[in-house]
Amino acid sequence: MARGASDRVKSASMEAPPWYAARSDATPHRATVAAGFVRGMLSSLPAARARAMLREAGLEASALDPSHRTPITGYANLYNHVVTALGDEGFALFSAPVPRGSFEFLCRGVVGASSLGQALERAARFLALVLPDLRVRIEREARAARILISERRRLRARAGDPRRVFAFEWLLRMLHGVACWLAGRGIALESVDFPYPRPRHAADYALVYTEHSRFGAPALVATLDAAVLDLPVRRDEADLTAFLEGAPGKIAMLYRRDREIARAVREALAGALSESPGFPGLARRLHLSPRTLHRRLAEEGTSYRAIKEAVRRERALQKLEKTRESVASIATGLGYSEPSAFFRAFVGWTGVAPKVWRKRHNSA
Repeated sequence: MARGASDRVKSASMEAPPWYAARSDATPHRATVAAGFVRGMLSSLPAARARAMLREAGLEASALDPSHRTPITGYANLYNHVVTALGDEGFALFSAPVPRGSFEFLCRGVVGASSLGQALERAARFLALVLPDLRVRIEREARAARILISERRRLRARAGDPRRVFAFEWLLRMLHGVACWLAGRGIALESVDFPYPRPRHAADYALVYTEHSRFGAPALVATLDAAVLDLPVRRDEADLTAFLEGAPGKIAMLYRRDREIARAVREALAGALSESPGFPGLARRLHLSPRTLHRRLAEEGTSYRAIKEAVRRERALQKLEKTRESVASIATGLGYSEPSAFFRAFVGWTGVAPKVWRKRHNSA
């Protein structure tokens, strides 16, 4: 079994891993955005216009103060407002505007891919057309894959210029968010090397990217488990229609590590898979109505079904890799009525049968 594979599987789920929930500084950061991201988004605009943009999006000028945190929904609204006002999905950060509709066409170009790796390759080719200042490459070597973002031309003379910093932040966030959505679950970035000095708001990188962030690199290098590239694309045109509502600003809200209800659902399911409590039963455990639970999960960019599948997958991989428990017993423990249903689900997750996975990865 690859080093830390089970840990990677844990952190690849949509919700916050145990290390995050236990952090004493986690609470103030939930569902809010540091001022550095707001300042970065507006960094190419004159100060007066930046303040006007904030007002028009329903935010106060204090959103630019270093100690201020903006609700994530307000940040997503600002994202869409700036794009609409400028007619530029690149926030006037680049040598030429990124035409409106580029995010939609990127999504339409990747949704039909057979694997996540193929989807990311398609995204890189599309971005070369609409974003010539930056180059995106996808590399794979043994057990590691990398998303590399480098400059074709220097964006700004100073490495730490907020306009240059936000350009890299934005593009990685978009690629990572789309990848998570295509796969139907969160995807862990094992580490990211950023090509600029540590910014003041770097503490938020654990929420948005990974806790393992380094700075001062020649180019941006995001490292992830190579097996992620083999994941099937689980979205279709019908899913895309719903996904594009509120886009592209919506991408800022999805697959962060600070979503509260989704984490509560995950924790409740993790302790009750064999009981198969069902959605109404789970809602009762959380003291919510089914309608309210459904709505709040949707607001956090996920669903009961997606979380349940992620928890089942995580538990199945742990059992197959770490124990000698029979496949039938694992299926029962995960709440499947019969082993054949578990078999079909597992092949959908990994592309191979449970026994094949066990043979490749078992360390018990």
